[in-house]
Amino acid sequence: MILSKPFRLGLAAAATSALLAVPALAQEAAAPAPAVSADVAYILNTLLFLIGGFLVMWMAAGFAMLEAGLVRSKNVSMQSLKNIALYSIAGIMYWAIGYNLMYTGVDGGFMGSFGTYGFDPVGLEGADSAALLETGYSTASDWFFQMVFVATAASIVSGTVAERVRLWPFLVFVVMLTGFIYPIAGSWQWGGGWLAERGFSDFAGSTLVHSVGGWAALAGAIVIGARTGKYEGGAVHPMPGSSIPLATLGTFILWLGWFGFNGASQLAMGTISDVSDVSRIFANTNLAAAAGVVTTLVLLQLLYKKIDVTMVLNGALAGLVSITAEPLAPAVWQALLIGAVGGGIVVFAVPLLDKLKIDDVVGAIPVHLLAGIWGTMIVPFSNTGTNYVTQFIGVLAYGTFTLACSFIVWFVLKAAMGVRTSAEEEMMGLDKAEIGVEAYPEFGRG
Repeated sequence: MILSKPFRLGLAAAATSALLAVPALAQEAAAPAPAVSADVAYILNTLLFLIGGFLVMWMAAGFAMLEAGLVRSKNVSMQSLKNIALYSIAGIMYWAIGYNLMYTGVDGGFMGSFGTYGFDPVGLEGADSAALLETGYSTASDWFFQMVFVATAASIVSGTVAERVRLWPFLVFVVMLTGFIYPIAGSWQWGGGWLAERGFSDFAGSTLVHSVGGWAALAGAIVIGARTGKYEGGAVHPMPGSSIPLATLGTFILWLGWFGFNGASQLAMGTISDVSDVSRIFANTNLAAAAGVVTTLVLLQLLYKKIDVTMVLNGALAGLVSITAEPLAPAVWQALLIGAVGGGIVVFAVPLLDKLKIDDVVGAIPVHLLAGIWGTMIVPFSNTGTNYVTQFIGVLAYGTFTLACSFIVWFVLKAAMGVRTSAEEEMMGLDKAEIGVEAYPEFGRG
């Protein structure tokens, strides 16, 4: 997911009789691979989008399980509801507004056009089929793959502001994030906007997805405030989650989904070179996550003499976020180093947020925002086609835009609707107070 839609996939039929989809930025200097027919490449590219898309969609389940495990039992139903609702809202908004804002008519600018997105007609034949082969992929598969990334950004916000945000204001924020904020920001790079023309590089979204979600979450945490009792008396009061096994399951689901997140961002599977690169992306993604886990384990043992399993879970996710900006170019040792630093970020950033009294229930800000910045800034370490100045400009631009827009939306919602539950409702738990369905109704009964 580096080049704008018109440039990401295309046919080399003018040069050869076969189709070669345009590879990711790091691949442009690769030697030509053996040709395949246009329709076979079209099928393979579309298949990559669909497989990658449903793997990333599976990450919605991972976020739901991770958050359900890390919130207290009285808020589990609320988190489950928020996650299925935000995924559905993201899909509709990205069809109605988001996709065209991100990809249609950006042309080096700051946003695309308004309008719903249209899919290929049913039963393509003859001339229509031949014309559509020039795209190199099915338009519906492309929309689906892009859409599930939007939902990921919204899921990041959900975990941070858990246990004290009201349902409907949160869902209104999701509408604004998935329909406007994320697509406009995404157009600057993946839509062929001004950052793409400057050479900014973010292969699969360390900044475009994860840091954008992280900035939005940070704004929400600041506007909404900490949970009641979290920072009383000058001390930090831990509020353990309901289920470590559930959080662990969620982490493994996210880890699995990340192979689609990063691997399918190659955007082409019509050549031996592309398939080989997808395999390399899988390997680097897995190694970075593993390095994040091991680094977190070691640091926690050295610093605290005890190991917090929730930090280790987040260490895996931070390793994954860190490698997402450039999962192809790094050598093995570089992938390990990138993931390891991501794990270290979690260990040091979580207590820092507590000192600042920023209540992040699931640790999403260290994982997605800070590790996303790290992953984006370190791209030139392995990809010589980029530079640190341009990467910094991109990180700064995304941070400024997303934080400003998110603050505006959260403040408007706070004034118009109120975004936070009352102290009594928070004490009762949002399962009872907001939605009336407890996740574990038999608890506490004789």
